[in-house]
Formats: sequence, structure tokens, C-alpha cells
Amino acid sequence: MSELVTGEAVALELRPAKLPSRALAVVLDLVVALVAYILVTVALVASTSGLDSAARTALSIATFVLVLVGGPIAVETLSHGRSLGKLACGLRVVRDDGGPIRFRHALVRGAVGVIEILGTFGCVACIASLVSERGRRLGDVFAGTLVVRERVPTVSAASVPPPPPWLVGRFSELDLSTVPDGLWLAIRQYLTRMHQLDPQVGWALSARLASDLAACTGTPAPHGIPPAAYLSAVVQERQEREKRRMYTGPGGAGAAEVSPGTLSVPGGPVPSHTRSQSRPQAQAPGVPEEQERPASYGDPSDGTSDGTATGFAPPA
Repeated sequence: MSELVTGEAVALELRPAKLPSRALAVVLDLVVALVAYILVTVALVASTSGLDSAARTALSIATFVLVLVGGPIAVETLSHGRSLGKLACGLRVVRDDGGPIRFRHALVRGAVGVIEILGTFGCVACIASLVSERGRRLGDVFAGTLVVRERVPTVSAASVPPPPPWLVGRFSELDLSTVPDGLWLAIRQYLTRMHQLDPQVGWALSARLASDLAACTGTPAPHGIPPAAYLSAVVQERQEREKRRMYTGPGGAGAAEVSPGTLSVPGGPVPSHTRSQSRPQAQAPGVPEEQERPASYGDPSDGTSDGTATGFAPPA
């Protein structure tokens, strides 16, 4: 991974292409250029049979320069660094700042490439790429360019574990508009990696994130709920609001204004107290709330939580 800094002080993470993929791209480009050169040469020989040897030599040199040198330069300029070989290998030529190349960059790369690729059969280009930290050949060094990988293997993102069933919909009245994006990102990263952390460290981190989240919302976290379960329930509530906002649309036709305590339905927004009446009760009459909770989400202080349902286990 190579980190480049643009003129706007934005760090870009680019993957420089390795020597095997670059060599394969160059071979493909050379094969296409040689086929085009042979076809043009045959056509010129057939059409200029009446010319003298000096004129034929001049045409041969001009054909070589235009096809084998000018052709790749024109292709890289018009395609912004994607030749046929690079397109097949998933590569692209970019500037040092990550931007697309222009004619002057392609011209320098092509001119130097005549010497280090065609003149030495690629030996100089291979040595320069092996010595360079980012795999650049001499043409890239003089032109200020870099060959990067465009097709990067996709890594599946880890999903946030679901909250306990008795916490679903419990935080529908929280005001989440004041929570900064940085805190949401920190909470999501913790929830997706909490099983990799030491139990004591993970519990302390979840408690701190829950405290920060409660401070931003202005509502203290409920007592007796594991911090990780509280964070997961609030994240799920935020995702549900985003889904409702996406389906209704801001101010669109037929869109209903959804407040934190309402649910958008075709007949109009339903208040949260009506929604709580239609939802099955999580607590039986006359039974304390602690007895209705699953055993895997007991009070972290009495050590009854084993985290078998969603993985929110207290520290050992």
C-alpha cells in the first residue's frame, strides 16, 4: 500500500502494480503494436512499390515511430493511462498525486520506453522496477507517474451483531442528530471487532463509547444493560431510521415527516406510544424485568451473562 498526498492535502492509498502484472501488460501492448506495425508495413510496401529505396527507408522509419512509439502514447493519452494491456490486467497509469496523466506524461514515458523497453528488451525496465520502492521504471521516474492496480480484491465487511430482542425499538425516541460521524465509526469498528479484544479491554472500551454516545444524545444509558448491547441497539435504530428516510424521501411526493418517536406507514406516521401498544409486551404482569430478560443478557455485575445469543459477554 502506497500513501500519496494530493495538492489539497488529501491522503490517497494506492496499490502500486507489481512487476509480473506490469510485464504482462507490456507484452500484450507490444503484441498489439507489432501486429499493427506489420499490417501497416505490408500495406505501405504494396502501395509504394514504385518508390526508390531511400523513400522506402524513410517511410519505414516513419511507420516505426508512428506505430510503435506514437501509437502507445496516443492510446495512453486518450484513455488516461489505460492501454489495452493495462486494461486487461487491471492496471492504470496515474500521476504522483493520483490524478490522470496528460499528453506530456505519456510522451515522456513513451520516449524513455523506446530505450529501456525496446532498446534493451525490457532489461533496464525490469531492473529499475525491482530497485524502485513503488515499482517504477525510468519512464515513470522522469514523467512523474505511477502504475497502480485498479481492480482490488473486495473484502467483505464485517456486520454489526444484532442487539438482544428485548432492546429492539427501545431507543426509538433518542435524538441521534447530534452524534458525530466519528463516534458512529468508532462504535461500528468496536462492534465488528469486539470478539478479537481482550474481555477487560473490550468492556472498558464499550463503556467509554456508551458514555460518549449518551452524552451526545442527552439521555443517559439505561442501567443494567451491557454497554455493547446498548451500542448495538442504538446502531440498529439509526439504520432503521436511514431506511425509512430512504424509502419516504426528504420532501418527496407522498413522503411523511418521520420524527424520532414515529413510524412511517402508508396511512401516515404512527406515534411511538401506539406502536408500543401493538408490539408484544416484553415483560409479563407482576414479574420483575430482570426475570424476563434472557439469561445470556443478565446483569454484568452478577456474572450471569454468557453471550451465547449475540456475543455481548461481560469480561471474565
